[in-house]
Amino acid sequence: MIAIESILKPAVIMTGGNSSLQLTEAIRSLEIKKAFIMISDKLFKDAEKYLFPSLEKEQISFHLYVCDKGEPTIEQVMRAVYTARTEYCDGIAAIGGGSVIDRAKAVSVFAANPNDTLHTIHENPDLERLPLIAIPSTAGSGSEATKVMVITDNETGIKHNPSHPAFVPDVAILDSYWTKKLPPAITAYTGLDALTHAIEAYVSTKANDFTDFYALEAIKKITNALPDAYSRTIDQQAYDEMLLGSLYAGIAFSNSSTNLAHATGRALGAIYKMPHGLSVALLHPLVIEFSLIEAEERYAEIAIALGHSPNASKASLAKRILMLVQQYNRRFHIWEAGGAYIQTDEDHLVNIPVLVERSLSGNGINTNRKIPTQEEIEQIFLQLHQELDNHFIHR
Repeated sequence: MIAIESILKPAVIMTGGNSSLQLTEAIRSLEIKKAFIMISDKLFKDAEKYLFPSLEKEQISFHLYVCDKGEPTIEQVMRAVYTARTEYCDGIAAIGGGSVIDRAKAVSVFAANPNDTLHTIHENPDLERLPLIAIPSTAGSGSEATKVMVITDNETGIKHNPSHPAFVPDVAILDSYWTKKLPPAITAYTGLDALTHAIEAYVSTKANDFTDFYALEAIKKITNALPDAYSRTIDQQAYDEMLLGSLYAGIAFSNSSTNLAHATGRALGAIYKMPHGLSVALLHPLVIEFSLIEAEERYAEIAIALGHSPNASKASLAKRILMLVQQYNRRFHIWEAGGAYIQTDEDHLVNIPVLVERSLSGNGINTNRKIPTQEEIEQIFLQLHQELDNHFIHR
């Protein structure tokens, strides 16, 4: 049995239209004297008109830090830490996607622990950090609710994903003002990442009753809302539901785990420099197919939660989830997008041993219902090669 008090999630979750304007309240509630506001470069102009005037009106002291493009590196994190310390900031607010929020998590930790490194922070059970507020601009990473972050080592190119309870933000503010502006492709990549978080959390060997609740709620919200959000609906509820679904998925996998789709997806994304959500979406249907028999009951339960008849066989219900993910990949042009990054020639085949090695060195292998061998992971990447090749031929 899991005690509710032991479930990691933000202490405060603010939702609803224009909820970003509650940033003032959040800063004051955390007793931050000067906030270090980290923001995506793409959001700066919007924030100038929408958000910053309210902070200035309420005389909130802050230093604005515009983040570099792309996923965070150790070097970028340490530059931001230096600025936060020299500006005497005592709290962090992040406005952006998972990369910006992950960077803010790292800054909040290293600003308070200058002698620690990326490889030692997880060893400290009493790790302290600066107060942290997260405002996600995508509905995907769930970083606003998780105890993990992804930081790339500049020298090796390897993505590290350390985990610690201290990484969970104090406050998460969900505001669809930001997500309504996303291009359909980004909505698809991030939405499928969130869906994969939720499905993998439910199928994980670390799943429990509490994470099951959040995972199933996330799956229902995302599958209901993602097609409309992708189509740029004018219905705000679709965007609100995607944000809440992403947060729920984040709570679910942060308290259980992700599995093989993320282990292989992180490796693929690092090698081919593609968006994280896209790399995970490419591999998720192949991983479901690989795990289908061993995880049949869990996939069947997801299908029942989505409204399929409980009287159907477990095998047919489980296949419904595989078909759903395959359908989304076709509908959202995932295979075509993947082909733009991965050329199905000898170069990809040459990269497979490195992809396998990096997959095995990451998290998510041992929590998969079917633990893969090195040869089985190699086969999954060969299947990906074939899948992309087939779509290239039929374009």
